[in-house]
Amino acid sequence: MSGSSLLRGTFILTLGTYISRLLGMIYVFPFVALVGSQGTALYSYGYLPYTIFLSLSTVGVPMAVSKFVSRYNALGQYDTSRKLFRVSMLLMLSMGIVSFIILFIMAPVIAPFVLGEPDSTNTAGVNRVEDVAFVIRMVSFALLVVPVMSAIRGFFQGNHSMEPTAVSQVVEQLFRIIFLLGSVYIILKVTKGDLTTAIGYATFAAFVGALGGLLVLAWFWKRKKAKFDEQTGQSVGTSTLSSKEMIKELLTYAGPFVFVGLAIPLYQVVDFFTFNKTMLEIGNAKKYAEYVYSIIQFNVPKLVMIPVSLATAFGLTLVPAITKAFTDGNRQLLHTQINQSIQIVFFLTLPAVVGLTVLSDEMYAMFYEVDELGSTLLAWFAPVAVLFAFFTITSAMLQGIQKQKLAVISLVFGLLLKLLFNVPLITLFEGVGSIIATAIGYLGSVIYSLAMIKRHAQFSFKLALKRSVLMVMFSVAMVIGIILALWAISPVLSYTDGRWESIILTILGVSVGAAIYLYLSYRSNLAGKLLGNRFKVLKRQKVNG
Repeated sequence: MSGSSLLRGTFILTLGTYISRLLGMIYVFPFVALVGSQGTALYSYGYLPYTIFLSLSTVGVPMAVSKFVSRYNALGQYDTSRKLFRVSMLLMLSMGIVSFIILFIMAPVIAPFVLGEPDSTNTAGVNRVEDVAFVIRMVSFALLVVPVMSAIRGFFQGNHSMEPTAVSQVVEQLFRIIFLLGSVYIILKVTKGDLTTAIGYATFAAFVGALGGLLVLAWFWKRKKAKFDEQTGQSVGTSTLSSKEMIKELLTYAGPFVFVGLAIPLYQVVDFFTFNKTMLEIGNAKKYAEYVYSIIQFNVPKLVMIPVSLATAFGLTLVPAITKAFTDGNRQLLHTQINQSIQIVFFLTLPAVVGLTVLSDEMYAMFYEVDELGSTLLAWFAPVAVLFAFFTITSAMLQGIQKQKLAVISLVFGLLLKLLFNVPLITLFEGVGSIIATAIGYLGSVIYSLAMIKRHAQFSFKLALKRSVLMVMFSVAMVIGIILALWAISPVLSYTDGRWESIILTILGVSVGAAIYLYLSYRSNLAGKLLGNRFKVLKRQKVNG
């Protein structure tokens, strides 16, 4: 495959992924307006077990399929690639069915744990055990389709055909969102139905979206099947791998990657089983506990993950280069790429989370409603984004230097810290305590990962630390600018006046903060050194220090 075609395919896949993520964030705001905190809490109760079971049912096989199909194709063993595809399809179908059955049956067992109590007493305005079980069962149907769809995507990507994955991702998200918002609106506003039914259909939208994505993949398969058949007929040599050996190879490669990819859901699982129970034990009403849970598990993460996704995407593009430099034994290039990745992630994430913290009142009111607790929890949660971004990039680096087991150890270490501190901190600080426990967990993982990178890549952090100090100084200047701008306009506008006022203040604050940070980064040539190869306009003619 030519370099230009590969670049085009990668661009299409990246674009499709971003459009899908953007759609997945936009729908949240009308959804929250329709169902409120009780509805978002119930939605989270159902979706988290599904996410865990989905990851366990796919176990990273689609990514492994992509790698091994590409490898066998490069060897001219196209028949082996097709056999691998058939084996992976059968494996994904089997695991999807098993996962569906287990989750469907276990739903009534899981539900009491998340609610923190086994009965359904005092149910006015709160979710009951039977509500949670119903929602979990509704979303479990997606497990029958999504794993199979993921294997097909892996096969296409292994053949360097990125369009099917990109288009199917967007269509899947569109089908899901249209069905989700449409069904919730009809049930609640048109037929005046109950909230539990509406949320059940909202989670069932995952199954509807998966069917849409599968239809797109089937269409692409019909178009490309003749080409794949022709390739198979041109196979040279034959692999002696049996189906059992293929499955073992797939799972061995994919295991560590999928486990690290489960970081966010696994941290949420800790809260899933401990948060409401602890809140009730310290004397809070169940309705209040669910209200706080909905904010820290649904509302706030949706806002915080926007800058994280962008920053980590930029940083992770350098990981293949890290892998190649390590494999080639090019220590100097390896250090350069690690340095670049770390600095880019911090450069992009820091101002974003600082802005979210300073503008937490305005942003929460803009996207949701004026809510003192919501904006407070957003201000506390935003800095965790820096730690999560670093966890993502350092885990990828460890895998890039062939230290997958250390990446898994890093995650386990962080999870143990979260487990250790979660209940005591929730007892002391309620919702803020859960966020602090999450921050402690990610911080422990990041420190461990950085120590392992230093040891196994013989890497020095001096340059990264030096430039990080500069980024912190620019962020402080940005904060001062935002505060002064909001103070100057405060006699005229306040975020408590309404959504439009919040929008104006958010735009003002973001514009002032971004202008200050980018100007200082440009004048110091920091932006040029980090992103100049990607954005030529950021490079200054005269390089400063």
